[in-house]
This record gives sequence, C-alpha cells and structure tokens, in this order.
Amino acid sequence: MNLSLIAPLLLLALTVWILAFYSRRKKLHVDHFSPEWRSILSTKVKFYAKLDQSAKLRFEGEIVDFLEHYIITGVGLEPTEEDRLLVAASAVIPIFGFPQWRYRNLNEVLLYPNSFNDKYETSGEDRNIGGMVGRGAMNRTMILSRSFLHQGFENEHSKTNVGIHEFVHLIDMSDGATDGLPELLIQRQYAIPWLKMIHDEMKHIHQGQSDINPYGATNEAEFFSVISEYFFNQPELLEKKHPELYQMLEKVFHQNPDGEQHGESAKA
Repeated sequence: MNLSLIAPLLLLALTVWILAFYSRRKKLHVDHFSPEWRSILSTKVKFYAKLDQSAKLRFEGEIVDFLEHYIITGVGLEPTEEDRLLVAASAVIPIFGFPQWRYRNLNEVLLYPNSFNDKYETSGEDRNIGGMVGRGAMNRTMILSRSFLHQGFENEHSKTNVGIHEFVHLIDMSDGATDGLPELLIQRQYAIPWLKMIHDEMKHIHQGQSDINPYGATNEAEFFSVISEYFFNQPELLEKKHPELYQMLEKVFHQNPDGEQHGESAKA
C-alpha cells in the first residue's frame, strides 16, 4: 500500500469509530431517559411537546449531553430534577438546529431562588435581574433566577423566557463579540439584512409601535436575545406580526418552531 494513503485512511477509520461510539453512547442514554423526565418535558416545554417522535429522542439526547457537560449549582436552594431539565431545555432549544453544538463559553449555571442585582446579591435593593451571563471573575458562568426560569415555560402566552434569553447571549458571544450578530450561525449574505431589521425594529420599539419587549431596544445584543425568546415561545404570533423577522430567524437558527418538526434540515 502507498504509505501516503495510510494516514488519511487511519484518520477516516478513527473518525468513523468516534462517530459510532458517540452514536451508541447517545442511544444508551436516551434509552434510559426516565418516564418522569419525559412527563416534565411534555408538560412544561411546549417546544418539546410539538416535536415528532424521532425529534423528541434527539432532543432528549441533547438534554442528557448538556447535563453531562455542564454543572448546575443551586445558591440557597437544592435544584430539583425539573429545575435541571428546564435549564437544559433552555440551552438545547436555540441550538437544536445545530446538532452537537457545544457552549464552549460556559462551565456552570448558578440557580438563584429569585431575582438578584448586578452585584449578584439576592437581598437588598434593585433586585430586578432574572438572568445574567457572568463577566470577570464570573466568566463562563450563567446565573438564572429559578422563579423567572419557571415563569418562562409556564405562561403559555408569554413572549419571554429568561433561560433562552441568556443562552442566546452565549451563542451571540461565541464569535468573540456580543453584538446581536451570531457569525457562527448566520450565513454571510444575511448579516447586513439582519442588522438592518434589528435597527428598523428598535426604532419602532422606541416609537411605541411594536409589540416586542421594550428591553430589546437597549442594544443589538439585547434585541437578538429578546426576539429569540419571542421566536421560540410564541412562533405563530411572531410569524403573523413580524413575518420578515420570523423568516430571518428561521435562517439564523435553522429551525421552524411554527412547523410540526424542528431542525431536520439543519447543518452543523
């Protein structure tokens, strides 16, 4: 055999083995996904409930994968199974169109009982924060209010979901800039149209002519997270009210949450 062919063949064989191992590992975990977990997801997570059976199995595999790779720590509370599943679902939903995505800018999620302030304090004044991606000494850490987290999934008419909001910030940050333009997800030809849509809708918000959460007018990064919450929590309403934004977000996330299935045509 030509020696120059050995290295590529070995690399190919190794790749095939890794993929097969990963697939078997995923299947093993999904096979042991408890009925209680499925019940929680079916009851609490509308996104999951709308999936077909094969997509549900993939979602469950991504849930397990998230829980294996990231730490969820309670601060002043002991996280329940439901807490952990809702954190994981918040992470999986926005990247479901990108199988095997990793949040490489995250190590741990801290779960606080209620809201907190910008000093991470849970008592005192100005405790109006429900979620935050940590900076400085808190780098690679996300903080979520458990009460806000649950509200985002329990109110079926809500356009907000703090868990999805914060994980979209991580996606936005994954290219090195928190600017509302997720360069690792969006194709280059859509970047300028997307930014134009953001700025146009921010003007409408400032003028009181939009049903989008006013917090989205803070800056481009907050608009991206706010509109993503709307996209995943109320896709039918967003498609009706803002069809162009909806269609662009379909391209960004490789998903159609208003349809019967999610992420089938997505590319990693």
